[in-house]
Amino acid sequence: MEKTLVIFKPSAMERSLVGQILTRFQQKGLIIAGIKMIQLDEKILREHYAHLVDKSFFPLLLKSMMTSPVIVMCLEGKDAINVVRLMTGATNGREALPGTIRGDFASSNQENIIHASSCPEDAEAEIKRFFAPGEIFEWKPVNLNFVYSPLEMA
Repeated sequence: MEKTLVIFKPSAMERSLVGQILTRFQQKGLIIAGIKMIQLDEKILREHYAHLVDKSFFPLLLKSMMTSPVIVMCLEGKDAINVVRLMTGATNGREALPGTIRGDFASSNQENIIHASSCPEDAEAEIKRFFAPGEIFEWKPVNLNFVYSPLEMA
């Protein structure tokens, strides 16, 4: 099973969309391995978005991401990174397909509701960035055998 990080951005928090989005992940069969609310600061955002620090829009991104607390969540499942990315949709909400989280809830490139890890290396680093040891739980819901076949769980 693979783990990935999801951040419910201030645009999701301020618009009261967390419950609807969380329900989608649970209905898909993804396991919540860790979840908490935090207030992001400039230090962690500069680390998280290191690849964007030199972009002209970075100050706006910083301001946006510190507007309100966020929810960070570690999800687990078979091919979880790809599954979550497909569910999330294109970064720009105007380009995201209907039925995806951004396609249904976002109309912006920046205020795009949710962050999702892009690859296994990013997921591992991001989970470590936002969760301390002991905050990620290894557990299997009793209904897991109704989510995956036995061959997929091997």
